[in-house]
Amino acid sequence: MELQGTVKKVFETQTFASGFQKREMILLTQEQYPQPISIEFLSEKINLLDNVSEGEQVKVGINIRGREWTAPDGVTKYFNSITGWRLEKVHENSNAEPTQASPSSQPSASSSNENPFSEDEDDDLPF
Repeated sequence: MELQGTVKKVFETQTFASGFQKREMILLTQEQYPQPISIEFLSEKINLLDNVSEGEQVKVGINIRGREWTAPDGVTKYFNSITGWRLEKVHENSNAEPTQASPSSQPSASSSNENPFSEDEDDDLPF
């Protein structure tokens, strides 16, 4: 899966006692109701965030992961996380990349047109 948007925040690397490392970023999606999505980069992938600044347009390859956890009182809970594995800057003003950026933006526009409710201008609800 891929998400595209503006980098809102990049956090510092967190290192845990086990030696495990993770680094998070907040991506603001580009849609009618922009969503701040938290994406975590793990282990060797944390270096992908070294060359990214807040305000830049990026495309992120992601995986959605789920976990089950049973609390000491026996209650089972479920958690989801979004993990980034690829990060690429989107340069709309560059001479080399418009041909690459245009096809990726075209399918997202056409896929939104496939939804019969997406063009309903009278509905102002965010869901």
